[in-house]
Amino acid sequence: MSRTVITAEGIGKAYRLGVQESRQDMREQIMTFLRTPLKRLRKFNEDWSDGEDTFWALKDVNFEVKEGEVVGIIGRNGAGKSTLLKVLSRITEPTEGEARMKGRVSSLLEVGTGFHPELTGRENIFLNGAILGMKRGEIKKKFDQIVDFSEVAKFLDTPVKRYSSGMYVRLAFAVAAHLEPEIMIVDEVLAVGDAAFQKKCLGKMGDVVKEGRTILFVSHSMDAVASLCGTVMVVNGGRCGPRVATDEGIKQYLGLVGDTSSLPLAEKPRTQHKKRAPIFTGLKMSNNVIPAGGGITFEVEISDLHEPGEMTCGLALYNERNQRVCLFHTLYNNNMTFRGGAKKILTCEIPSLPLTAGQYHVELVLSDGYHELERVDRADKFQIIYGDVLGTGKIPNHRQAAVILPCQWRE
Repeated sequence: MSRTVITAEGIGKAYRLGVQESRQDMREQIMTFLRTPLKRLRKFNEDWSDGEDTFWALKDVNFEVKEGEVVGIIGRNGAGKSTLLKVLSRITEPTEGEARMKGRVSSLLEVGTGFHPELTGRENIFLNGAILGMKRGEIKKKFDQIVDFSEVAKFLDTPVKRYSSGMYVRLAFAVAAHLEPEIMIVDEVLAVGDAAFQKKCLGKMGDVVKEGRTILFVSHSMDAVASLCGTVMVVNGGRCGPRVATDEGIKQYLGLVGDTSSLPLAEKPRTQHKKRAPIFTGLKMSNNVIPAGGGITFEVEISDLHEPGEMTCGLALYNERNQRVCLFHTLYNNNMTFRGGAKKILTCEIPSLPLTAGQYHVELVLSDGYHELERVDRADKFQIIYGDVLGTGKIPNHRQAAVILPCQWRE
């Protein structure tokens, strides 16, 4: 039976608004206390945790993680995810509660955490290994793998303060992944770096998972969370939800970040090239529930579009993991452009949608060929249910495929 290696009991973290946390070392704190003892004693005895100027970044967080589990922590920006990881990593002290970790812990948080800026890349590799409790011989065995993975060999003897953010995070990730800690805590590392490096990181994380190490993984990439994590916890407003299956957690997360389905289209959030009245003002669907392989028609209403020149419109569909699965575009599909006006209706008729069962949301994009004039990420949503699109009585589920395409097998 797997042992419990991470325990969070009643963790809470409060901040006083407008007051910075002290970053003094022990000697500086003692000297400051001796200079103003009465003031410090009053502040120490003051119960500020329930005051009006108190913000609770975390409140009553409880969970356990067993050895070898890979747990995703997801939530909106500002929900408290990074604060939780800092508490677990001993970077930040909790206001209340306790976190217990059993085993060597490697934390890869925001760029800048864990490396000494004045030391070279080479020196920081050995420093990080020593912090993890590894012997110099163990680090030397992994040294070449770390350098090869990070792709910073040319700058290995340069102080890391001169590294770009991409170089910094490549080296930091390489150290964290190769020095074999029992527990890895990773916060949005894939947000920095190019696409090739992100793919490389995901591959290495997959290898680490197979080795049976315990991982806490924070990311806004639902693809990464779905591919790596067995379960997830959704953090919202400083509180941590129960462990749930990854797909269920992703549904909860996407509901938190984008469920504006009750609003009229003209009132939904959007991004615009320049501030103006909404352009996309209406969207009608022929049906909100269709069988796999069934057809659907969208009517897109555009208002107050008086720019000169030719326009194009795109309608994209996203699945429950926020992956774009298809795009229907006036120019690509029909070689069609159009001019603006006070009001215009564009009709997009799709004869067949061979998508797996699940909920999909609609994104609308308007362009003039030079700029993206307006984008509405979640214009509406609809459901695809089972349909015998292949004529066999069976279709793949959403974990096996995104689309359902016919083929012929022979032996």
